[in-house]
Amino acid sequence: MKVSTKGRYGLRAMIDLALYSKNDLVPLISIAERQDISKSYLEQVFSALRKAGLVKSIKGAQGGYTLSTEAENITVGMILRALEGDLSVVPIEDDTPNNRIECYIRTKIWEEIDNKVFSYIDSITLKDITDDYLKMDSAPMYYI
Repeated sequence: MKVSTKGRYGLRAMIDLALYSKNDLVPLISIAERQDISKSYLEQVFSALRKAGLVKSIKGAQGGYTLSTEAENITVGMILRALEGDLSVVPIEDDTPNNRIECYIRTKIWEEIDNKVFSYIDSITLKDITDDYLKMDSAPMYYI
């Protein structure tokens, strides 16, 4: 599995939205500035996130984006699937291979890797990330 720029930026933007929305709408330009990501690129990212039902948007001068549900209901896996599509290490082909070694490798190696990765990314919520980030961000800095 290789996560593209779209997936990486989308995850950053969703974390930013979870941190700054708190029941308010967040303008895309604010996220773009804080995350140093092009606004036009974020529009594409948020279009996919909106279609996947992960964010809601309101148009207009007072408009912006908010999470469609609580942060504890949105996982990293949901975000990455919305932006990347199939996350399999090796894409599954439509035709069943007739090579026994290939069948073995698919079921014993690739599918097992996928299961472990999917289990991990589906267990991490935006709330987990934001809580951990806020703890890390509030840790005292010691200067010598």
